[in-house]
Amino acid sequence: MAEPEQDLKPHATPSSSQGEGWGEGDFLDEDVTTTEAEERISVATAGQLMWWRFRKHRLAMVSAVVLIIFYLVVIFAPFLAYVDPELSEAQRSLMPPQPVHLFREGRFEPHVYAVKGARDPKTFKRVYVTDPNTVIPLRFFVKGFPYKLLGVIPSDIHLLGVEGVPVEEALFILGTDLNGRDLWSRLMFATQMSLTIGLAAVAISLFLGVLLGGISGYFSGTVDTLIQRVIEILRSLPTIPLWMGLAAALPGSWPVQRVYLAITIIISLLGWTELARVVRGRFLTLREEDFITAAELAGCSRMRIIFRHMVPSFLSHIIAATTLAIPAMIISETSLSFLGLGLRPPAISWGVLLEQAQNIQALAISPWLLLPAIPVILAVLAFNFVGDGLRDAADPYG
Repeated sequence: MAEPEQDLKPHATPSSSQGEGWGEGDFLDEDVTTTEAEERISVATAGQLMWWRFRKHRLAMVSAVVLIIFYLVVIFAPFLAYVDPELSEAQRSLMPPQPVHLFREGRFEPHVYAVKGARDPKTFKRVYVTDPNTVIPLRFFVKGFPYKLLGVIPSDIHLLGVEGVPVEEALFILGTDLNGRDLWSRLMFATQMSLTIGLAAVAISLFLGVLLGGISGYFSGTVDTLIQRVIEILRSLPTIPLWMGLAAALPGSWPVQRVYLAITIIISLLGWTELARVVRGRFLTLREEDFITAAELAGCSRMRIIFRHMVPSFLSHIIAATTLAIPAMIISETSLSFLGLGLRPPAISWGVLLEQAQNIQALAISPWLLLPAIPVILAVLAFNFVGDGLRDAADPYG
């Protein structure tokens, strides 16, 4: 006796929203009832998934905006600086920051008050007194010292200026240093120098770390032993004596650009070892995977297997390591320049600016010399938070 045929239609159940009636979608298969969001995710590219995941990290988004502002300063540093950073005047030594007033008689009219210097008859120290009767209006997009934007485009337009008097005699937003040089203008150029050193050094060390670490882990054998011994030698070198020796080895007659290049290369050559060790460990695990064997059988070259198949499999760690390495490079340059072992005047960097804050007596009299430490802290925190967000976003299916 033949068995009865089973009913292939889905069994309908009453809709909870309609009581005893039936809902419009009650006869639809559950497998095809996907939401619009799920459909977008299913067809999204890896870049879109990373961006959606990154946007949810609020702190990383705020930090990304901060970094964008920093690198806009890097690009437009001469435009934002209203005075030649090397222009000095002993009569304006250690002037305190000058308040900027935005409104006057109920109208938006940015201005500053004139500052006059005098000698204290008791201490014989130079003091600065604000003259509220002399109002100096601020103007935007005014002509000043000539420069080349991006090193190519000649210009003399600056964001800020004053009316009626030379700007170097009237405007001191962050005060001046011991030599009477404007601290705001010097900070703009210092940001340009310090942040480009970080990016350049990390780019070189990232390439060396991934390349040498990948070769070490993929080929193993004698090549692996040789690279690991080099890493151990570099990591065993004492840092401060090494930098002292390198600082002494750099000729004092070198121009700023050559010293900058030397510092960048040296920092990057010493900073790739940690990433190389991590890459080697991952490659030792990945080289036995089936997809690597399939790539080898398909005739892929070894460099293609390393950079096209193995590196993307742990991209999240590389992103995190890179974003953490940039602030480490910035701190390295700042610390070395602060100690006199890195960039030297007339170069301008955060560390060079902070070098004047070593003197406790000068710092007690002029605490605004510590202001360059604020962008250092902000940049380091911003890179760390962005790295945290990118690390989570790089694994969008996690």
